[in-house]
Amino acid sequence: MLRVALTGGLGSGKTTVAAMLRDLGAQVIEADALGRMLMEPGQEVYAQIVRTFGSQVVLPDARLDRARLADLAFRHGRLQELNAIVHLPVIEAQQHWMDEIAARDSSAVAIVESALIFEVVRDARARGERESVLADWRRRIDRIIVVTAPDELKIARYAARIQSSWARGAAPKISRQAIEADARIRLAHQVLDAEKARQADYVLDNSGDIGALRAQVQALWLRLVQASTAGSNKS
Repeated sequence: MLRVALTGGLGSGKTTVAAMLRDLGAQVIEADALGRMLMEPGQEVYAQIVRTFGSQVVLPDARLDRARLADLAFRHGRLQELNAIVHLPVIEAQQHWMDEIAARDSSAVAIVESALIFEVVRDARARGERESVLADWRRRIDRIIVVTAPDELKIARYAARIQSSWARGAAPKISRQAIEADARIRLAHQVLDAEKARQADYVLDNSGDIGALRAQVQALWLRLVQASTAGSNKS
């Protein structure tokens, strides 16, 4: 089985790429979805977050106030505290998922979509870790795909996504200026595209239209299948 990480900065289009790869036959899981599951009431991650950040991040229905938590993390310098609670359990859940896929299909292409592959390593090494699973993505991933785009385009896409959620009632209305400011703060905490591309196995340029991106993904899919089949044959 080929273990693949799909990453890219906020608004880069990695979720769109993940959907394309899923349609082509890849097994795909989203790190954000795993994180949300682990942050539900009754989960240990939820309990640790409440112990660390207090009742201010708990809504009346006992769920986490994710907007308040994000504000504390990104605007009040507590991102490392949050990541220290969430990252390892999410990675362990990813590994469990991959193990299940491998047991069913040794030639599968299993893709984890995650915004923070490189950031997890950076932060772990900043804490002095060298041997932990957090400090070296190559211990759990065979290939990395990075989706790139200019920062201004990322910010515009992020703002459009937030604004589209208003119609669904999934987010409160805030000004375009505030959304863009939030995007810049989030991007500032992420590793630069140039550095990600330098370490990646495959780079997808998402600065053009959807057709150009789809053509890149289709070509990449053939390479992933070939690599997975070659690895399966060796084993």
